[in-house]
Amino acid sequence: MSLDQNINNELKDAMLSKNEVKLRTIKAIKAAFLIAKTEKGATGEITAEQEIKILQKLFNQRKESFDIFTKENRPELAIREKEEMDVIATYLPKQMSDDELKNIVQTTITETGATSIKDMGKVIGSVSKKVAGQAEGARISSLVKELLGN
Repeated sequence: MSLDQNINNELKDAMLSKNEVKLRTIKAIKAAFLIAKTEKGATGEITAEQEIKILQKLFNQRKESFDIFTKENRPELAIREKEEMDVIATYLPKQMSDDELKNIVQTTITETGATSIKDMGKVIGSVSKKVAGQAEGARISSLVKELLGN
């Protein structure tokens, strides 16, 4: 079952159980999927990789909003963003541990022949493809910078 089909089933369950948090979050996910399917140049279908990228984008948007609302002392809005982050996280792949990610980055640095910070872009691109949603871009970037900087 694809993630899109799973989301549809979860939407029905959220409606029946009257789970408002899950319902509004799944509606946002479905809207983002629909936009991706209908945007210019789209084929009307989205791949599993695109679904994961969309979910990561939605998660990161909520994380940024959560941080802003927390900083601005708006707990009622921060709680709402945190609830939606928790729902979105259930659809994302399990995140890699720091050790697993470090091993992949080190292997990729060796494979690409990267020697300095100038090679950071090609290493990050290659690692991002390998981990496919199992690590945030910021984690990858900081780890590559740390390993290439030494």
